[in-house]
Amino acid sequence: MTAVQRIDIDDPDVDMDVSERLYYRGEPFTGEVTEHLGVSLVSLETYVDGYKDGPSHEWYKDGTLRSEGTHRAGLPVGEFKEWHPNGVLASKRVFAANGMTILEDCEWDEHGRPTRTWRRT
Repeated sequence: MTAVQRIDIDDPDVDMDVSERLYYRGEPFTGEVTEHLGVSLVSLETYVDGYKDGPSHEWYKDGTLRSEGTHRAGLPVGEFKEWHPNGVLASKRVFAANGMTILEDCEWDEHGRPTRTWRRT
């Protein structure tokens, strides 16, 4: 089994073009890309051939989950969730398999009260 390559987004060998394709040392990157704020891991995303493809996670500096979702060929698919710093769900967006159609868009305040609910009919 081959180990997954992991790089930091702030590495000077990382570059991104206008289509948000990520390159590492001049080549489209496949593997995991991290971002740190000090010593805290605040982002972990999976790339294939330079495009986001797979799970995506973000955390607040204290380690509380900030967001999660999945990309396929650079496009969002399925559920994307975001949380307030206090851990309460802030939003949920559901994308179709084509990554271009939003099927559901809901938001909540810091106390969990709904502030927006929309579903494609």
